[in-house]
Amino acid sequence: MSENATAPRRIPTAAVVILVAAVVGVAGLVAGSALTSGGEPVPQPAEGSAEAGFARDMQAHHAQAVQMSTMVRDATEDPEVRSLALDIMLTQQQQAGQMYGWLEQWDMPQASLAAPMQWMSETDSGMGPIEHGADATAAPGSDTVMPGMASDADLGRLADAGGVDAEVLYLRLMVAHHEGGVAMAQAALDLVEDDDARRLAQAIVSSQTAELAVLNDMLDARQAVSTGQ
Repeated sequence: MSENATAPRRIPTAAVVILVAAVVGVAGLVAGSALTSGGEPVPQPAEGSAEAGFARDMQAHHAQAVQMSTMVRDATEDPEVRSLALDIMLTQQQQAGQMYGWLEQWDMPQASLAAPMQWMSETDSGMGPIEHGADATAAPGSDTVMPGMASDADLGRLADAGGVDAEVLYLRLMVAHHEGGVAMAQAALDLVEDDDARRLAQAIVSSQTAELAVLNDMLDARQAVSTGQ
């Protein structure tokens, strides 16, 4: 394992700035969920729980989707792609803000020494390992693969691309990214007990599964144009 394998994982600074604004809007919802209907406090997730790991890993996963969506909006004038990218940016920023708020409410740091996806491997859920795509890469500070994450090389190619080439590359990367996000959220549904975490995991499974159909249709159309078919 590399020297950086035990270093705390960090959410990119730009993403944190975005997320802080979102936290303001969800803080009341998070605080309200800390009580039962009878007014009694409910146990909150502990450090090392699936809830904590899911919140941290999915924040990092969402941050990359926002990054790629910002990049393609600068690289194309296509209104359909720009609209899709904006929708992904806004949705995933808002969801990441919720997860940021949970960790604040649970008195946990936003980063952890635990490797990405360890919240799955250390459970007795009986699930096998998540299948990772060929382009899946280790999250920063770890040699553990997070499903669907684009590599640094992929991000570099997206930054250099323009027009239809940028659109095709973005859509390919986002298909893999959504497939990984759905796998992570589905795993969370099998592991977490916190009601808010379960609701968000289900929302991610539902919304990103639906978006995958749109992404694939848009990709097919643009690949046909780029190959002259």
